[in-house]
Amino acid sequence: MFSKSCNYAIKASIFIARNSLEEKKVGFVDIAKEINSPQAFTAKILQTLVKSEIIKSSKGVNGGFYIPKNKIVTTYLSQIVTAIDGNSILNGCGLGLDQCSKKQPCPVHDKFKSIREDIKQMLRKTNLKELALGIKSGDTFLKH
Repeated sequence: MFSKSCNYAIKASIFIARNSLEEKKVGFVDIAKEINSPQAFTAKILQTLVKSEIIKSSKGVNGGFYIPKNKIVTTYLSQIVTAIDGNSILNGCGLGLDQCSKKQPCPVHDKFKSIREDIKQMLRKTNLKELALGIKSGDTFLKH
C-alpha cells in the first residue's frame, strides 16, 4: 500500500518518537539498524522528514534525531505519508490511473472509495505517541 520509503519513514518516526519520549536523540546508524534499512537510504528518508518538519536533528556530540515531546502527540501518520508519498494514497485511483473520477471510474473505483476513506481516517487519527507507546510497552514491534 505504501512505498518502501514510506514504510521506512513511518518506522523511523515511531522509533525516534519512542526515544524522544525518554528525551533521547538517536543517530541515523541506530535508526537504520532498528528499522532494517540501508544506511544511505535511511539518511535520505530522514532528510526528507527533517525538511517536512516531522522530525528534528541536531549536530554534535549529543546530536541526533528527535521529535519535541509536545509534538509527538500532534504528529499523525497522514503527515508522514504525505511527506514521503504525496497524497495519492489519500486521493488517488485504486489502480493508479491518472484520470479516475465518478464520471469516468476505473473498474474498482466504487469499491476502493470506502477503503480509501477508512485509510484516510486511520492516518489522520493515528499519532506517533500512541504508536511509540505500543513499542515501548512491548505490545507492538517494528521488526521481528
